[in-house]
Amino acid sequence: MQPDGRPVVSAEPSPAPALDIAQLQKQLERAKKSAAFAERLWKAGILAKVEAEQRALRVVRLEAELAKAQLADVQKSTAANDGMVQTGQIQQATSEESKVALAQATAETAAINLAKAELNAAILNLQRQQKLLALGSGRRSDVVRAEEKLAALKHGQE
Repeated sequence: MQPDGRPVVSAEPSPAPALDIAQLQKQLERAKKSAAFAERLWKAGILAKVEAEQRALRVVRLEAELAKAQLADVQKSTAANDGMVQTGQIQQATSEESKVALAQATAETAAINLAKAELNAAILNLQRQQKLLALGSGRRSDVVRAEEKLAALKHGQE
């Protein structure tokens, strides 16, 4: 802390992105295990199918977050290396560019997969809510809410 109460800001980059990536990788592995276990529990009749689907959707979300974090990390390291690249290091520069391109493609694929998974989950939710309403166990407001969420997701994709 500085005497006036402001925090001291260092010029060194913080290692937070690497920690975030490591944390996301751990969370992703746990989520994959949880989703696989939920699938077995659902097949055994212990867990609701909705819960198993939510765990699978969490895996897709974490994959998208991890891909974004990796892209940001690669871009950050490439930006730092751009200042050091000299004319004789052209091969290194193209290697860095290919890393960025690969990370960007991975992030875009993960984002597309996430959008598809969320859209499919919204469609399934709407169908469930409509069935519950038809059976007399659901509420019209739940159906309307599911329709609104589906419309918002479809509008976001356009």
